[in-house]
Amino acid sequence: MWFYLVAFCRFCASQEAPPQRLDDITPALWNRWRLRRPDGIYGYHQVTSLGGFLRKNEELSEATRSAMAKRLPAVKSRERALAPDEFQEVRAAARKIFRSAHLRIQANTAHLHQWRAGGFEPQSRDWLVGEALNTLARTGYVPHILRKNGAKRTIRKYVTALGGDSAQWTWMRLFLSRTEAYALSVLLVMEFGLNATVVSNMRTPRTTSDSGSGEFPTYRMELEKPRRGAGRYFESRNVTDSGADAPGRLITQALEATSHARSFVTAADASLDLLLVWRNSQPGPRNLSPVTPFSIGLTKNAADCWLNETGLTGAPLRRTRKTVNALHRREPGQNSQETHDSVYVLPEPQVQEASVPIIAEGAESALAHAQQVVLRAQLVVSAEAGGQETPTVDCSDYENSPFSAPGMGCSASFLMCTACPNARIHPQHHPRLAYLHRSISSLRSVLGDEIWVDEWGSAFMRLEDLKVRLGDAVWTDAVARVSSDDKDVVSRLLEGKYDL
Repeated sequence: MWFYLVAFCRFCASQEAPPQRLDDITPALWNRWRLRRPDGIYGYHQVTSLGGFLRKNEELSEATRSAMAKRLPAVKSRERALAPDEFQEVRAAARKIFRSAHLRIQANTAHLHQWRAGGFEPQSRDWLVGEALNTLARTGYVPHILRKNGAKRTIRKYVTALGGDSAQWTWMRLFLSRTEAYALSVLLVMEFGLNATVVSNMRTPRTTSDSGSGEFPTYRMELEKPRRGAGRYFESRNVTDSGADAPGRLITQALEATSHARSFVTAADASLDLLLVWRNSQPGPRNLSPVTPFSIGLTKNAADCWLNETGLTGAPLRRTRKTVNALHRREPGQNSQETHDSVYVLPEPQVQEASVPIIAEGAESALAHAQQVVLRAQLVVSAEAGGQETPTVDCSDYENSPFSAPGMGCSASFLMCTACPNARIHPQHHPRLAYLHRSISSLRSVLGDEIWVDEWGSAFMRLEDLKVRLGDAVWTDAVARVSSDDKDVVSRLLEGKYDL
């Protein structure tokens, strides 16, 4: 907020008549400030945050407060989902970092358990390492002495036993670093499509009561996503660790990698039963934490540490979540369907590119369906010279049918004539087609809707289209002129006696 206030004050000072008091801020001045803000999310936050802060003061006029309260258009996200090669690169980096950390902590945990069970000869190197690990698990530090300046110095015999006094030889034996915690959060986003805030605040998953005593534990993940204002969205998911590729395997490994850190933090404050707990390499006033020397969740500089260590560009969490939900899971992740479609799916170029053949296929399918149910035969006033009579219409080009190879002659059913552009319908056909329309309609009650639609629906719809085009008067006259020959031809047609 301080930086927003400084920027606003500098803007006010540049005006011809700078405001001296809050009540000198007019709607016009505020609107000029708003229009000069940069595009994008930063400018949006400048206006909304500063406006919300200032309008609490009663010195402002009602008109100015109204101007500050005016809603701004939502900022369209310019973030794109990760390309397939980018996604694989991020996942490989996260897996490499977290797997190394998990194996390290797993091995040292086994060593600690063996020490506590009395498995090492006292004062041996392995025994000293075990004692150092025990102290580390209880206090967050290996055995040390305090210097006069307050700095901690690891006791020499433990430095020798551990192999050094840097982080990799001391506290990293049992705890995740900031970068390793970020790598775990990347994997959680990739696996479950969660956003960074949800991962950061995730409570420790518990095995469910119905997991049984089998070898496959089922975890319940309790998720909370903040909404605008005081709103919250709560969700729980059950995931099972049934093997190396199961979603629950990541939860098992996360619990193992954070077990010592979580035990330390919850012993100090039981309300901090969160999953993402890691050891801060530089605890102190600049890295405040409710339980020193540990930190909880994702800090603002976690992404920077990740980028420095991996050499990648761009913080991946938001883009990774968009990739997972829009391209992989293809379903809302703690969003409404409308938000999922409008924010994650529709603006995404990869989705748009992948949709082109699907849309084209849909359009072709719709066209094919329309061609089946819309009358394509031409209406003429009289029989044309050279036309060949069929049981339903006249055919103007039997040898070149759209339903057969050119020059092979038409092999389609005579019911398909009304769907052929080569067909010609003149007034002498009207009575027979009207009777065919009535006969097909009467089959519906006998066959049932599903079978009737499948076998006769398209032909009936084309005759319905013909009825509309001819008009009620012509159609009524056609029904009145139906002859016994028309009825006989229609009967033979419906019985399939004209089929080749």
